[in-house]
Amino acid sequence: METQSRTMESLGRPIPEDSSHAVSVSLPTWRANVGYEEGEEWVMSRMMTGYPRFFVHKSIQKLAEVILGKYGQPDEEALLVPTMKVAQRCQDFIRSNSGGNAIRIVEFVRQLPKGISKDATNEIWSDLYAVLYPKEHLKIAKAYWQHTGEGVSSRRAEFCQRQLEDGLLVPKHLQGELQNGGERVSKGPRRYQRGSVDETARRSPAKSSCASEGDEYGQFVEERFGRNLAAGFVQSAKLAIRKRISGTLKANMCLEDALKLADERSERGVEGFTADDVYLYPCGMAAIFNTHRMLLSVLGPKKSVSYGFPYVDSLKILEKWGPGCYFYGHGSKEELETLQSILESGERIQALFCEFPSNPLLKAPNLQAIRVLADKYDFAVVVDETIGNFINVNVLPHVDVVVSSLTKVFSGASNVMGGCLILNSERRYYHRFKEFLKEDYEDNFWAEDSIFLERNSRDFIPRVEKMNINAETVCDLLLGHPKVKAVHYPKFSPTKDCYDAYKRPKGGYGALFSATFHSVEDAMKFFDTLETAKGPSLGTNFTLSSPYTLLAHYTELDWAAQYGVDTALVRVSVGLEDTAQLVNVFKEALKAIE
Repeated sequence: METQSRTMESLGRPIPEDSSHAVSVSLPTWRANVGYEEGEEWVMSRMMTGYPRFFVHKSIQKLAEVILGKYGQPDEEALLVPTMKVAQRCQDFIRSNSGGNAIRIVEFVRQLPKGISKDATNEIWSDLYAVLYPKEHLKIAKAYWQHTGEGVSSRRAEFCQRQLEDGLLVPKHLQGELQNGGERVSKGPRRYQRGSVDETARRSPAKSSCASEGDEYGQFVEERFGRNLAAGFVQSAKLAIRKRISGTLKANMCLEDALKLADERSERGVEGFTADDVYLYPCGMAAIFNTHRMLLSVLGPKKSVSYGFPYVDSLKILEKWGPGCYFYGHGSKEELETLQSILESGERIQALFCEFPSNPLLKAPNLQAIRVLADKYDFAVVVDETIGNFINVNVLPHVDVVVSSLTKVFSGASNVMGGCLILNSERRYYHRFKEFLKEDYEDNFWAEDSIFLERNSRDFIPRVEKMNINAETVCDLLLGHPKVKAVHYPKFSPTKDCYDAYKRPKGGYGALFSATFHSVEDAMKFFDTLETAKGPSLGTNFTLSSPYTLLAHYTELDWAAQYGVDTALVRVSVGLEDTAQLVNVFKEALKAIE
């Protein structure tokens, strides 16, 4: 009883609890997950945060409320985005799905004090765009936020809140008031007084980023830069991230030292591939959404294919933008043959999207067979490698585009979002994709988020190796238990041969697995007894569990079950804990159902 009480105390708290920008949230019991999906007061009233695309962070809510209070109407809500292009996409989506035209955009721009020019500062900056819409369209606006991942991040919102309060971020139609004697600020914040160089930074001795190795990184960023994070430092962090993804930076060292190293030879297996073929996005779904936009533009508005049971929002993007998609949820040989028959009849598709391996069943698609079809019938292949990750598998040489959520194992710390789009420089559409991105791509990955992601990802390789060992050991334990109906893990999957065909020589089978039980009652007892962190997301440095089907498909449980995604499924992302201790934790949970 005491353990249960302690467990429920964590309900609604961030995971990790010491981060104000945590990516996960504690839903510690099966009943709490149901209560969350049902919107029950005893759960919702305790939600301090949530997964960022499903729960609008309170910093973002606060900024939206301030904007609505000053510039909104009583019947309006606000969705905050970083650029005009994104705002217009959001506006178009709400209009086309609501039939209404009363959706407007308020643009906020930089307002420096008189005598200070933009060229005189080298600090990070963010404009801001508020899409204001009638409250009755809230569900549609939330769908855009959730599916596309293009909204502002919580760190960007906090930055913009400060700039708004300091009078440095103003509606475009009011720009110039400050210089002309408006009410806001006469001289600007202290850092802009007496010249264009920040006085605090001038007085403080410069610190190397290497000095932060043993410190809490947020404190380091605040101490070194305060509110004046240098744009050049941010670009260096983003370059380091792109180099790690391209495979030309493997060293685990501080940013300044890492960028002094000569590029290592990439093991991605693509001739001419460089960090310039890696594009960063605010989250994985933003990368997928913008990949789909690119394909619609470059290859034409044809239907796409979703092959294998995908993450929920990946499918929604293909269904809601463009002419729709064919969904082959089993990812089977028979479904691939059905697709081939459609293509042989003369129909053409834009692209095939799949995950390697899939979430939550961890099935690997037959990329070789897919590649043969793509070359014959002229369509692109897009693979989400988030779960497999490029330390374990190498799919890039066989596809046109790779997408990934950097929020997950690449970061590991569960305190920042990020995503990427990767182009294969040897494939037929490469130059057309590059030309499109040259004109269309916006770097909307927020500066402070990039600093945290760069720091988190330095030890990416050894973390993956340890997680592989831990996950495989736990799966071995569960496989032999009579109460466990199935263990979904690439090593034990019927599609193991497809996975092994792209597994790196030193790669493993990843940190994620799902266990299906013979009854929902057993799954519930196992989950409630399991002494791990419990909430959404995956790839965390700590073991994180969830009744995945409830969270992802609560309103369509029977539909999900058709594809083997059972309600009695518990998904586990295995972390870096001591292997023996982790095994004991799962043994105790199994005892509850014996």
